[in-house]
Amino acid sequence: MADQPENSTPKVIYILYLVGVLLPVMTIIGVIVAYVFRSDASANMQSHYTFQIRTFWISLLLQITGWLTLVVGIGWLVLLVWLIWLIARCVKGLRIVSKSLPYPNPKTWLIS
Repeated sequence: MADQPENSTPKVIYILYLVGVLLPVMTIIGVIVAYVFRSDASANMQSHYTFQIRTFWISLLLQITGWLTLVVGIGWLVLLVWLIWLIARCVKGLRIVSKSLPYPNPKTWLIS
């Protein structure tokens, strides 16, 4: 793994999160990898791992809220917002990590 660029693992995690929309187990694998690699990463990459871990937990909260509110009719809207939010966060993260830059505000609930 030493021959690979430092930003390859965060890229894989962002892709796992995107695939996780269709295969949720991939998201769980992604967050486990983020937890494992975060402590040994450089500060630039640690910001991505922190962002990815927060993305997982916020995503889980949004999904649970969406599924629970289906009975009152707004769940589909919550799940749609979650999907757009997740895709936007992953795409933005991929763009930033491809430049080997730190994520600017990894603790945000928003996209940027």
